[in-house]
Amino acid sequence: MSDENELKTAAEASPAQSPKIHWDDSEMQTHYSNVCNVMGTREEIMLLFGSNQAWQTGQTEVSVKLSNRILLTPHAAKRLKVLLEMGLKEYEARFGEVKL
Repeated sequence: MSDENELKTAAEASPAQSPKIHWDDSEMQTHYSNVCNVMGTREEIMLLFGSNQAWQTGQTEVSVKLSNRILLTPHAAKRLKVLLEMGLKEYEARFGEVKL
């Protein structure tokens, strides 16, 4: 049996295992946002985050200071959508419905 056949046989015999994920937060930063906007092209989805500092109601113009832009592939954006839906479902089960 050749080396290539031996490798194929070994791979077929053992099911694929998921890699262990290590979350490295040594360089993580935290930013507050109360505003989010989404834009996209065929190749990417762009998330814009910032904060609205308008403290008075009835203003005719509001300024939003953008602080972060995150670019995602459409596949990563769809995974984010699924994870957000799961997270919100769990949150609402614990604390009640979030109304917009």
